[in-house]
Amino acid sequence: MTSSVVGRHIVAAVDGSDSALDAVRWAADEAARRGMSLRLTHAVDFAAIAYGGSFGLARDYFEAMRQSGRTCLKDAGELVKALHPDLSVTTGLHEGSPIPILVDESKQAALVVLGSRGLGGFTGILIGSTAIATIARAHCPVVVVRGEQPTADGPVVVGVDGTPTSESALAWAYEEASSRGVELVAVHGWTEFASENSYAFARQFIVDWEVVQTRQEEQLAERLAGYGEKYPDVTVRRVVEGGRARQLLLDHARGAQLVVVGSRGRAELGGLLLGSTSQALVYHAPCPVLVVRAER
Repeated sequence: MTSSVVGRHIVAAVDGSDSALDAVRWAADEAARRGMSLRLTHAVDFAAIAYGGSFGLARDYFEAMRQSGRTCLKDAGELVKALHPDLSVTTGLHEGSPIPILVDESKQAALVVLGSRGLGGFTGILIGSTAIATIARAHCPVVVVRGEQPTADGPVVVGVDGTPTSESALAWAYEEASSRGVELVAVHGWTEFASENSYAFARQFIVDWEVVQTRQEEQLAERLAGYGEKYPDVTVRRVVEGGRARQLLLDHARGAQLVVVGSRGRAELGGLLLGSTSQALVYHAPCPVLVVRAER
């Protein structure tokens, strides 16, 4: 297990939607592979109802919401039991805003897993900036389960740029590739121009583009050095291209089982909660996305 792992269980947020159940399946498979337990978590946010002017709702309505949450957890638990009968599963029904609840759950977790869309509650936060805030504030990596069911032999893809979050992402990616028995694709995009036009303009002033390419390949090799001894079973394919990291990662994520990125890269502004590359993948990747923060 990598040093990035905080706890010995995985948290999956559920709300009764198909997307949340996809996240539960992914989390259950991951927990079984890592020998961890699984915690299923649901939030009932009464404050959101009050904000909408629902102070006059009958008490039975609020109890019905709690019961709906219990049903969500029960259905998710039955799904996990059918997939992994021996997996240890606990459940948690919370009252409050989903973001602080998930952040609190993440303190003792190895991973927090979310669906890409939902009926409200946890997976509904992925509409807008609240998802980004949750990922950025969590105490452990967060997975957003997206895309179609990947093939069993699809690779794990990781973005590498030399930042602390990138180093943490690389450690997680090797662990994931090793546990799944698949290839690791290490992607290093070494230009961050605002547009293809500015990229083409810059090329005119670089006399020896091949020298720059070679230097970047050497830097990636340095970042990967040492992992070969720890993970001799992992075959690594290196991708070094002079393009924007987010587009390169999106391209290579097609057919992948998982894409792993740091929460912020070398080109990001320090004040951003989550980097633009990570955001692009969270919203557009064709496969699950694991976002890793630098170790604290």
